[in-house]
Amino acid sequence: MAKKTVATLQTGEGRTYSKVIKAVKSPKTGAYVFKEEMVLNDLVKEALK
Repeated sequence: MAKKTVATLQTGEGRTYSKVIKAVKSPKTGAYVFKEEMVLNDLVKEALK
């Protein structure tokens, strides 16, 4: 389970980034933990694998 939130962070190169939020199950407790990372729009599909 993951969702994509589009962020408007831009650097001098004019690239656009997306915030990827993943739900990862913790091996210790079994509870779900959310991991957030900022990735380039071109790399979103790779980040969700």
